[in-house]
Amino acid sequence: MILTRWINLRLGLIVLVAVLLQVAFFSYLAVFGTAPDVVPVAIAAIGLLGGAVVGAVVGFSAGLLMDVVLLETLGVSSLVLLSVGYLAGRYRESFEIDTTFAPAAVTGALALLAAAGFTALELTLGVDTPVSGAIVADAIVKGFLAFLLAYPVYPLIRRSLRSALVLEDAQARRPVFRNKRPAQRRGRRSPGARMRRAVTGDVR
Repeated sequence: MILTRWINLRLGLIVLVAVLLQVAFFSYLAVFGTAPDVVPVAIAAIGLLGGAVVGAVVGFSAGLLMDVVLLETLGVSSLVLLSVGYLAGRYRESFEIDTTFAPAAVTGALALLAAAGFTALELTLGVDTPVSGAIVADAIVKGFLAFLLAYPVYPLIRRSLRSALVLEDAQARRPVFRNKRPAQRRGRRSPGARMRRAVTGDVR
C-alpha cells in the first residue's frame, strides 16, 4: 500500500466510522446472544490490504480510540487490535488472496482470537470478568459474525483504498531495464565495423 496524505486520512476515517458504528449501532444488536464487533473486521481488512506494519499501526490507533470512548482499561483493546492488524498483514505478505472466501475466513479466525485475547488480558490485569463456558461460545459466535461481516466490509474498504493499491500494483508491474552490452562482446562485430573491414580488406 502506498501511503499518502489522503490515504492516511481515509484510514483515519475508516477507523473513526468503524468505532462509531460499533458504539452507536452494533453494540445494541444481539445475534445469538452476542453483539457483532465490526472494528476487528475493519482492522483485519486494512491489514489484508496494507500489510503487517499498516495493520498494526491502524489497529493500535483503533484500539486506543475504543478504550477512550468506552472508558475501558487503557491499552487492552490496543494490544488486541494491534495483533489482529499485524497477523492479517502477515497473511497478506505470505499468501495470495485470490478468492472472496480467504479474507472472510482470516477475519473470522482473527475476530475469534481477538475475543479470547481481550478476555485473557482483562483477567491478567485483574478486571472483574466472569469466567464460564459462555465466554468460549461468545468468542465463537463473534468469529462467525465477523466472517459474515467481512463479505461486505472487505470490498468496501478495498474500494475506498483503491488508489493506493493501484499505485502499488503499477510499481510492481513496472519493467526493469538493464544496460545492454556492446554488440562486439564475445567476438561479435557491429554492422558498421564489418563494413569498414570489408572495404579496407581487413579479414580479422
